[in-house]
Amino acid sequence: MARINPVSRDQADPKAQGLLDGVEKALGTTPNLMATIAQSPASLAAYLGFGQALGGGELGSKLREQIAVAVAGANSCEYCASAHTALGKGQGVEENELSSNLVGESSDQKTAAALRFSRAIVQKRGFVGDTDLDEVRAAGFGEGEIVEIIATVAINTFTNYFNHIAQTENDFPRVAVQEPAIA
Repeated sequence: MARINPVSRDQADPKAQGLLDGVEKALGTTPNLMATIAQSPASLAAYLGFGQALGGGELGSKLREQIAVAVAGANSCEYCASAHTALGKGQGVEENELSSNLVGESSDQKTAAALRFSRAIVQKRGFVGDTDLDEVRAAGFGEGEIVEIIATVAINTFTNYFNHIAQTENDFPRVAVQEPAIA
């Protein structure tokens, strides 16, 4: 049961209504995550703005979805694993690849390096070592792309933590994640 409830468009603050309309137009639906974040129009605007800005960056949409899946797996967020698996499929990523991404693996070596780096950021709480950076650089990622990987991890960690706290009802086809080590 949700601990922070979603708001309907009609109940939302007028500032949030316009943002929710944009989400509905872009996705054809309003996911429970967005409707729940809409309890704070400023938070919803920040989240959507951050995502939109990253959409104009160097990393492709497929890789951003794969990173989101890996981060969801590392943070044991079923909602985000489910949502980003569905979104990743929509970007053309195969289901078996997304299953591998959930545990930080990929059949593509460059993608695998980005996912290992992303999970290292989560697991080490940002205190990655030189070896972690050397590996992602050796895979062919430039400095700007590395910064975008960090930003993608950050925005996804926000939604993972948000969902843990809010206990957002999953409105995507369920993807199971490993139980968290700390409860």
